[in-house]
This record gives sequence, structure tokens and C-alpha cells, in this order.
Amino acid sequence: MFLLSSTAFAQQKKPNILFILTDDQRWDALGYAGNDIIQTPEMDKLAEQGIYFENAFVTTPICAASRASILTGLYERTHGYTFGQDQLLETYAAESYPLQLKKAGYHTGFFGKFGIKYPELSALFDEVDSYDRDVSYPDRRGYFYKTIDGDSVHLTEYTSYQAQEFIKNAPTDHPFSLSLSFSAPHAHDPAKDQFFWTDAVDDLYQDVKIPGPILGQKKYFDAQPEYVKTSESRTRWFWRYDTPEHYQQSMKGYYRMISEVDMQIGKIRALLEEKGIADNTVIIFMGDNGYFYGERQLAGKWLMYDNSLRVPMIIYDPRNPGHRDISDFALNIDIAPTILEFAGVSAPDLWQGESLAGYVKGENPAIARKEFVAEHLWKVKIIPASEGFRTEDWKYFRYQEDLAHEELYYLKKDPLEKKNLAYKKKYQDILSEMRDRFEKKAAELVGDKVD
Repeated sequence: MFLLSSTAFAQQKKPNILFILTDDQRWDALGYAGNDIIQTPEMDKLAEQGIYFENAFVTTPICAASRASILTGLYERTHGYTFGQDQLLETYAAESYPLQLKKAGYHTGFFGKFGIKYPELSALFDEVDSYDRDVSYPDRRGYFYKTIDGDSVHLTEYTSYQAQEFIKNAPTDHPFSLSLSFSAPHAHDPAKDQFFWTDAVDDLYQDVKIPGPILGQKKYFDAQPEYVKTSESRTRWFWRYDTPEHYQQSMKGYYRMISEVDMQIGKIRALLEEKGIADNTVIIFMGDNGYFYGERQLAGKWLMYDNSLRVPMIIYDPRNPGHRDISDFALNIDIAPTILEFAGVSAPDLWQGESLAGYVKGENPAIARKEFVAEHLWKVKIIPASEGFRTEDWKYFRYQEDLAHEELYYLKKDPLEKKNLAYKKKYQDILSEMRDRFEKKAAELVGDKVD
């Protein structure tokens, strides 16, 4: 009896873990990041109360591969999953963070967009409901097909509702881990009006004029190789940004959808307080990939520019209060090991990410990371596959079907990636060094694959 009671007490002392993922929210679509137009008071509060990562990136800028990297702690080149794949390999799913948490006694839940083909999803979580926009509807119904008590609601509200029901009914003798994946602010691609929100945020941004995109001039589009000019990135630019009026409409819709997620985060946090468990619930927040606002007259993500790669990331641990702004590189592959460290669980040896949990205690666990591989390996005609290597000062990338075209940027002086130095004679040694460093690291990642 004493041993059983001690075990239950120990489980209760472990923190609950809430992981929140948004879809297509890039790093500066956040008030705390310096955006003085968007209204994100709840996200800003998390950043102000916790650890804000100024240099957070995804290693692959597309939802399927990025989410697989979040789940498994592995680069795309290793786990091998993206769109067009049959499913995530069982070898990697079996080592994923939710299964590790279940083994450690956590009650686990997932609601929203999973984004990964895996037929045994119900085995990963104790409670799970995977859904996304309904692309069979070419209009607002793509976001408004779920119901609560017979009333149709926006997917953002529906995901929040499921989160609140999970928290209300979670067992009290076990800690919980809840992963929430909002579909917002992803555009509903089949619809003429790409962005959809509710009346709750309809008044936001009405009287605001959002500045046009930096690097929106045609010369930046003209500098792209032909296969980028004719890619899906250009197609979606016409869907969203091709006129000043269209740009304003799309940006305000995008911002409203983020503000709506923000409102729901506030409701979830209020419930944690009401339940008396807020002080023992760690919250991790990030976006699944970056997003183009029409820079270079392009849209979407996918490419190796920072517009695609850079995302918001915040960790809030109420047991270790104290704010820090962190400049070290933080990656999507770090989420799984971070969650496990908070749970007191050792990460599998095959994982490639670093736990960021130590930052809440004043440590700097990723300070030694000075570089990472970026890649988008999906072989599809409408999006050119690309790969690259980023350090604090430099970025190198190339397209897999056109290795002769290379791009090199000195980020220390050119953070917007305006000037490609790959064809400048004085930078050939740096180009060669960055290419070699990328190829060496890429070979290591392939070598880490498990058959």
C-alpha cells in the first residue's frame, strides 16, 4: 500500500506537458517578436514569462516532414518521411516521444492536424483525434465542418474544445501530456478566399494597412532559377498577394487566424488555473514551418530562405519562473528530447535533437550548436527539392536537380539574403567550405538511418 501510494505521489509531482503547434506561423507573426500590428497577447505572455528562442528553425519547411521530425527527433534525411511516402517507418514511430511518455506513466492525448501517415496512430496516444481542413469543400466549410453540441464551429475552436475536455477529464493520479496541433493559420487552398475566421476576431485589423513585403520587387523574383519562377511558390503568390488589395486581404486574414488561436490559448490556460494545475504544467509552443508574405513575389514555404525556415518557439515552465531571450539555434528536432527531459525520461540514442529544457534553469544546453542542415527532399514537379547548410554567419543551399545553381549568403551583413555571393570570385573558398560541410553532415544523417 505504501509503495503504491508513493508511486502515485511521484507521478503527480511530474509536470503535465502541453505542446502547442500552429500551421504556417512564421517567426515574426508574433507581437513579442517585434510585430507591432498582430495581436497575440497570450503568446506574448508566454514569451514574457518563459524562454523565447530568437533563432528557432525547422530543418524541413513543410508540414509533413517537419511534423515527423518533431515526433521523432530526427532530420528528414534520416527518418525519410514527407509527402508522397507510404507511411512513417515503424522503427521511428516506436521511438517517438508519445510512446516514451506512455511507458513512463503519462496519460497522453493528441488533437488536430497530425500530418503524418501512420496507421497505428491510436497506439501512440491514449486519446487521439486527427483531422485537418476538409479539402472537399472549396469554401469556408473547409474550416467549419466540425460541430459542438450540433453547432458548426471553426477548427480552431474545435481543437481548443477538445483540449479543454481532455484537461477536465484527465486522470488525477497520472501526469498528462497533451499535444495540440491547430490547422490555423494555414490557408484553405481550394477556396478563392484563402483565410477563414470567426466573428470573434472579425473587427481586428480593419483600419490597419499592413506594409508590403520586404524584397517584394520584381528584381528578386527575376533572380530566381526558372524552376522556382514556375513552381507552386509562384502559383500561390497569385492566390494571395498579386495585387495590393489582395495582399491586404490575405495578410489580415492570416493575422486574424493567428489571433484566434491566441484567444483559445488564453482559454486553455484559464482552465489550467481553474483546475489548480497551472503551476505544474509546462507549455511548449512553436510553428511547424515558416511562410512567405510575398517576398521575392513568392508564397508558401518549401524554399531554403529564412522566410520558410524560421519559426516562433517558446518554453514556459511555471516551476522555474524567469524570462530569457535565447539566441542559440533551436530546432524542431529538439522538441521530442525537450519533452522527455521535462518528463524525466531519457531520450533514445538514435535521436539527433538536443533537449532545450535546461534553459528554464539558467543553463544553455544548445550553446555549442553552431550549424544545422536544412532540407526539403520531396520529389515533386511543382516544388523543387532543395538542401542547404546554415551557420550563424553564412547560409549555403542548392537544388537537387540542378547542382550547378548554388546560393551563398553572408547573413551577418545580409540577413535578408539579398546578395547571392556564390558566383563572386573572392567567396569561392567559403562556397567550397560550406558545400563540403553540408555534404559531410548530410552523409552522416543518411548513415544514421535504421533499416
